[in-house]
Amino acid sequence: MRSFARHCGGLRGLCAATTRSRLSTSPRLAVPTATSLPGLPSRPRLLHTTISSQRSRKDAPKEPPPTDLNELNVLGNTPAPSTSVDVCTYDGFGLNSGVTITGGNGALLVNGEAFEWRPWEAKGVMELYNKKGQFELPKEAFGLFDLLWPRPDLLVIGVGKTNMPLSPQTKQHIAELGMRVEVLDTRNAAAQFNLLATERGVSDVAAALIPIGWKEGSGAV
Repeated sequence: MRSFARHCGGLRGLCAATTRSRLSTSPRLAVPTATSLPGLPSRPRLLHTTISSQRSRKDAPKEPPPTDLNELNVLGNTPAPSTSVDVCTYDGFGLNSGVTITGGNGALLVNGEAFEWRPWEAKGVMELYNKKGQFELPKEAFGLFDLLWPRPDLLVIGVGKTNMPLSPQTKQHIAELGMRVEVLDTRNAAAQFNLLATERGVSDVAAALIPIGWKEGSGAV
């Protein structure tokens, strides 16, 4: 003991060396070794487990049911007007009321009433287009609106199988009657009239439709 103390610089050096030895040992590094006593079952080590972040399908939130687009149709329960167009035929039209217009005649749908429309008779020839490829009719072709008051706010014109522009003269005359105008091919014009007449009423929207089989010089026969 004396020789050991002498080597460490005396008793004070021995105490200092012992203190440094204790301080240099970190508690975190001093991990005891698990031992088993004789006759007792060994205890398993406790491990910290991390719960899987991936959820099972049972825990997944339920998806909302698919949207029925028919439920979004606010006009679904509104009855269609009797003058709505059910079918466009080669030489005429079939209306929701059961009325059919045939023989190559057009249809004038005004204020809930349906009329056969032959605007070419106002021109004296079987022609509806001018030399510029525009749909052009004289004032007499819209004579019914001169007798009607109040007039519709919008006139939808179906110009035949394919769309074409309205001539400035015809557009000006319709504007003088106090109506706005929308020009489409006949199928789309009929669909547009059906929608707007159902939404706004037949008193606000009128239609003037030419059969889809119309041909310049011979008509729809």
